[in-house]
Amino acid sequence: MTAGLAHDVADALTSDGGIVAIRPVLAADRPRLTALYTGATPESLRLRFFAQPSSGTLDAEVDRLFRPESDRHLAMLAAEGEHVIGVASCERTDDLTPRAEFSVFVADEHRGRGVGTLLLEHLAARARRRGISELVGEVLPGNFAMLRVARDLSAHAWSRFGDGIVDVGLTTIGDEAAEDAVDVRDRAAERASLRALLSPASVAVVGAGRRPGSVGHETLKKLREYGFTGALYGVSRSGGTGYRSVRDLPHPVDLLVIAVPAEQVAPVIAQGAEAGARAAIVLSAGFGEDGPDGRRRQHELVRLARKHGIRLVGPNCLGVINTDSRVRLDASFAPGVPRSGGLGVAAQSGAVGIALLAGLGISTFVSLGNKADVSGNDLIAYWYDDPATQAVALYLESFGNPRKFARTVRALGRRKPVLALKSGRTGAGRRAGAAAAAAAPAATVDALLAQAGVVRPGGLGDMIDAARMLTGQPLPAGRRLAVVSNAGGLNVLAADAAEAHGLTVPALSPATRRRAGGSDNPVDLGAGASPGEVGAAAAAIADSGEADMLLVIAVATEANAPGDLLDALAAVLDARPSLAAAAVLVDSDGVTAQLGGRKVPVYDLPERAVRALAHAAEYAEWRRRPLGRRPELPDVSPGRARLAVDRALADGGGWQPYQRTRTILDAYGINILPAAHVRTAEAAVAAAERAGYPVVLKSADPELVHKSDTGGVRLGLTDAAAVREAFAAIGVDVLVQRQIDGRTELVAGIAHDARFGSVVLLGAGGVHTDLLSDRALRLLPMTDLDAGWMWRELRCAPLLTGYRGAPAADTGALEDMLLRLGRLADDFPEVAELDLNPVLAGPGGVVAVDAKLRLAPVGAEPDALLRRLSTAEPW
Repeated sequence: MTAGLAHDVADALTSDGGIVAIRPVLAADRPRLTALYTGATPESLRLRFFAQPSSGTLDAEVDRLFRPESDRHLAMLAAEGEHVIGVASCERTDDLTPRAEFSVFVADEHRGRGVGTLLLEHLAARARRRGISELVGEVLPGNFAMLRVARDLSAHAWSRFGDGIVDVGLTTIGDEAAEDAVDVRDRAAERASLRALLSPASVAVVGAGRRPGSVGHETLKKLREYGFTGALYGVSRSGGTGYRSVRDLPHPVDLLVIAVPAEQVAPVIAQGAEAGARAAIVLSAGFGEDGPDGRRRQHELVRLARKHGIRLVGPNCLGVINTDSRVRLDASFAPGVPRSGGLGVAAQSGAVGIALLAGLGISTFVSLGNKADVSGNDLIAYWYDDPATQAVALYLESFGNPRKFARTVRALGRRKPVLALKSGRTGAGRRAGAAAAAAAPAATVDALLAQAGVVRPGGLGDMIDAARMLTGQPLPAGRRLAVVSNAGGLNVLAADAAEAHGLTVPALSPATRRRAGGSDNPVDLGAGASPGEVGAAAAAIADSGEADMLLVIAVATEANAPGDLLDALAAVLDARPSLAAAAVLVDSDGVTAQLGGRKVPVYDLPERAVRALAHAAEYAEWRRRPLGRRPELPDVSPGRARLAVDRALADGGGWQPYQRTRTILDAYGINILPAAHVRTAEAAVAAAERAGYPVVLKSADPELVHKSDTGGVRLGLTDAAAVREAFAAIGVDVLVQRQIDGRTELVAGIAHDARFGSVVLLGAGGVHTDLLSDRALRLLPMTDLDAGWMWRELRCAPLLTGYRGAPAADTGALEDMLLRLGRLADDFPEVAELDLNPVLAGPGGVVAVDAKLRLAPVGAEPDALLRRLSTAEPW
């Protein structure tokens, strides 16, 4: 038997949306593995063993798979329910070679579901952790499925034909192409798995009693009244709404909507599995939010659902809505009738979900509740290819798999706007949040969302305003805003708001001013302007090419009925569908919130409209920006760093001495100013004279993190006497460095989080770094453009580009250092903290003057290339 344990189980989606458990081989699996081979067709066995195997050969193969897991032998199987449907393994001849020979076998009836690809993905990840960088194998030329699996898994797969056999090889080391391929497979599987949830052909509401006002009764009523297009069943103990049990249903059912007491939910899931259910919405409370017993109940519920291949929304949720006319699913107890639109919504809070439903037209809505199974990551994958969804709005209280979220939401953002509200940014907010234990550091979350191009509204109202602007409207080509109004005071407010939100209000050319009514931008037409004059001014500016966005502000007066103003503007904007536009109508008395066929949003205040336009401009700017690439870095020696890191961890890890820190940084080409480590005053003087005055003396104690705060640094020492005095003050363990002046002080470093991964930091440095709090962060992986944007985002960036005639710093060298830090962090999650402060940037390059490094062992962390569902654990 292998060393695999139950906690090594990874639930994953097959290409048809089914759920399989990928795990090591366990003692109880012997009869299942034997059945896998004895139940196979002769042709399948021939393709695997190159001839018809004897019973002894099959027994020997099963025995091989049961060998203990080691650096030489790995085996993984795929189980669906109680059945083993596939197995993969690899062997290497010794502990040092980075190559291992692999094999994969999948049951005949389960081929074509992507099981072999899943097994190889997980085997490759496990092999990678064992130091295996390449998997090789022999395949018969007719085994097209196996050849395709190898090619799909790695962009660097190779094959070579000879002697009637195809030798194949694939790397276990991930790259951008491999990540893209994994994401394509993941999106297809996610979409298939959510089909029964979002587009079911039949729904059963369990707990749909006769009592009006009960959750089950009202949900069944809403499904009927909204016009669900499929078969609809009511199930209650009394049978008054249709059936007493799911077992009594006359036909198979796709989706269960469950509104029964918490302890009754699991039996309903089991009955639903017998009835063919593939998805369930658990409206019931009493699970993860309800103490230890509730958390245990939720864990068992998810395990049961996964065992039967059922995707689960909730528990403790508001429900699910799909406004598609072919489905018309309102499986929720939210008030009101859902409005159809282009916004996909996922919310962890039912109350926030209700507010979004009240203000927006949606394509699909999912109240995530406790997020035990289906999460924002699943829906992001679904919305990626959903033609009905033009933009996405997320309300998040926690991240289940932030590394996957970062990658998938960034890919979605390149296609569609994504807006997100993340709660728990303050101490009070974190205490109030339902998922406080999973709250992430605010700065890390900010960096994740900024890198992914996510629009960050300032609150719920701002989110609704921005979503209306970003759903189905053209994106602005720049930040130039033109304002047309019949109310001068509101023009001024709009212009002030534009400047506050990073937009410009450019002057118009004389010709455009004449056509627009004679006033400059913002254009004030006066209170007596007719609807025709307002429309003509808007058309003149729209046609001029002198603005990227148009805001029309109109005040309804006795002379101008709101409807007439809206009609005039609608005609102008419908004729110019590529212009980003918004309108403000004051005192509109409930007049429509959209203009014309293109549904231009109408707001009640100029500040709200400007803020929404600014969100659109910022998102459009991010979307136009190239993603960049991950460049090859010369003079990088991970092997040399690995030796130093392993020795450090063997010594207990923690804060590292200067020499070991420098060895690791040198291995990645990160420039650190040389320092002499001395233990006597005379040695300090000798080192100072070799370096050349002035020099710096500082404590070599690795545990002393803030040396300057405790007298552990002495600057500007210009002679031997000063060095001796400084040595006596600091202690017996001292570093001596030449002092460098006249450069910009920065701070750079790495911080590691077990869930989010490593973050690279750059900021204003020196002793005031915490006070200034001028920093930019990036999560891994980093591109060359990420490195460039990091220093440009700093408030102190002008100091690097020649502020007031000073020489500009070598920003190329700074970007190179940041990329090397990113590579170090990527290769060594054991780098718990690295603080380079100060980093001196000048015309001649970039050098770190001081470095603090803390190393810590890492446990099993999420693998970016591993497809798996969220763990079925209590929150």
